Amino acid sequence: MSLQEKIIAQLGVKPQINPEEEVRRTIVFLKEYLYKHPFLKTYVLGISGGQDSTLAGRLAQMAVEEMRSETGDDAYRFIAIRLPYGVQADEEDAQKALAFIQPDVSLTINIKPATDGMMSALEAAGQSISDFNKGNIKARQRMIAQYAVAGQHAGAVIGTDHAAENVTGFFTKFGDGAADIIPLYRLNKRQGRELLKVLGADASLYEKVPIADLEEERLGLTDEVALGVSYTDIDDYLEGKTISPEAQATIESWWHKTEHKRHLPISVFDDFWK
Repeated sequence: MSLQEKIIAQLGVKPQINPEEEVRRTIVFLKEYLYKHPFLKTYVLGISGGQDSTLAGRLAQMAVEEMRSETGDDAYRFIAIRLPYGVQADEEDAQKALAFIQPDVSLTINIKPATDGMMSALEAAGQSISDFNKGNIKARQRMIAQYAVAGQHAGAVIGTDHAAENVTGFFTKFGDGAADIIPLYRLNKRQGRELLKVLGADASLYEKVPIADLEEERLGLTDEVALGVSYTDIDDYLEGKTISPEAQATIESWWHKTEHKRHLPISVFDDFWK
């Protein structure tokens, strides 16, 4: 079995999907998690205005609406959280996403004071923090906020990690990579777009160029530039197609370099040591 085949098997990506079926499959998955954890009543998710959080947010809202209908329990809620660092450049996109998701509850928590406070504390300890590292701190502050809200509302935090991010490790460890449930896991980027299309999302919500927007010294840096490979190539790779040797080498290099992000903390009893 080639490395490509192993990765596809591990991530569970299909070469093609029926988007209507995958929408239904995801909603059922989100509902089953709540049914199996009856003490949980809420889903929480940070909304950026990008494709992934828009998709996960809309599916979560649909799931809790069905839970309320099926159980008669009005406590089931979806809480969408805006988590800007100061003023977000694409706030208009985030508001458009919220209008599409129609969450039960919408909050805004500015992570700038917490992030800047941590930066000051680190500098006071003699630590010079790079702009890239500060971006990771922002991502982790966002997850701290989401878990704080979830903890107050008997909630679980949804992660937006999907196969095209997973294969490249394009997420912050214990930041956006930390979550209780990741409903988009087996989808690549283009498949996520297909789901948004059948859900009736405005095209601008899934045609937007993906940008993490965590680094201040490289504002507007796109995911594809940061990765050195296009999402088209990543999606093709995950669907078992043949891509250029250069693109394949880049993807597989990211897979090896970011392996530590895809497993739980290691103990002496793990296979890692064998």
